[in-house]
Amino acid sequence: MGGITTMRDLIGIVKDKVSLSKLALLSKPHTLSLHLAVLRTTSHSPSTPPHDHHLATLLSLGDGSRATASIVIHSLMNRLHRTNDSYVALKCLLTIHHIINRGSFILKDQLSVHPSTGGRNNLKLSDFRDSSSATTWVLSAWVRWYARYLETILSTSKFLGFFICSSYSVLERENQQDSISSILNSDLIRDFGSLVGVVEELCKVPDNLLVERDRMLAVVMELLANDYLSTVNEILLRLSEFKERVNLLSFNDSVELASALDRLASCKETSLRVFCNRKSSMDFVWEMVDELNNRIGMVHLRKLERRDSGSESARFLDRVGKTSEYMRFSSGRLTMK
Repeated sequence: MGGITTMRDLIGIVKDKVSLSKLALLSKPHTLSLHLAVLRTTSHSPSTPPHDHHLATLLSLGDGSRATASIVIHSLMNRLHRTNDSYVALKCLLTIHHIINRGSFILKDQLSVHPSTGGRNNLKLSDFRDSSSATTWVLSAWVRWYARYLETILSTSKFLGFFICSSYSVLERENQQDSISSILNSDLIRDFGSLVGVVEELCKVPDNLLVERDRMLAVVMELLANDYLSTVNEILLRLSEFKERVNLLSFNDSVELASALDRLASCKETSLRVFCNRKSSMDFVWEMVDELNNRIGMVHLRKLERRDSGSESARFLDRVGKTSEYMRFSSGRLTMK
């Protein structure tokens, strides 16, 4: 890749060899393989994503027990926090992303609770800078954003009580649908708002030409595209539930929902541009957002007509817009295909 010199590559190789030597000398025998798995997955080689077999090894080692999973996460976080190299930092974050998406429950659980007692946010890299070249300076912006995005995924997952952007079975999806149908309106709106926050963060992905020339960023973008679809799927489940409940929402709940819908609608242009090959999947979302806004407006218009006093409703209608036609849609819940 342009901007990376042979000397930088050589220095990276030397650093990796020195790290391997230190591990061999300082690590306890039963933990050496765990630290080596992290080091091999996050090598200094520029623009080269972690090898699949190194990732597979790390994920399998972390699946052994809570103790081994904790060591893997601790070693990975130390690697992330101690490096000043943008490629190593990106590989650490990419590895964390893989853990979220396809790691074992025990490994993801250890990731979510690290550090175990207070301390700094385990992914916060808002001050990260790699000024060794023009390219690494640009990549530093990716590191800062990628860390912030993964923090959003982890915090939203804690909030919802399950790991979003993680594959799960048909049975688990059915259980998820049953759970959504039984929660309170206020909790459903709160969960919906947190998912909208994930889409908002996705839409802040750095926009530059490096993605087309850097294999590692191309891998990151593919993972992000999959996350986008997973998040859309969760949003669709809740939009479908709102369709069933819209006539039963209180005024305050309607205002909160309309605000979250507006936030989601503001992401439309960027999401269609960044994830253009996923456009057909998102069409359902934009249709349902428009429908719900219309239905919320109609519900309050009817209340206003009945009460003839609805100053609050009138102010609400000024914001969401009156509609002259009622749009009818199927009441069945949609599912991503």
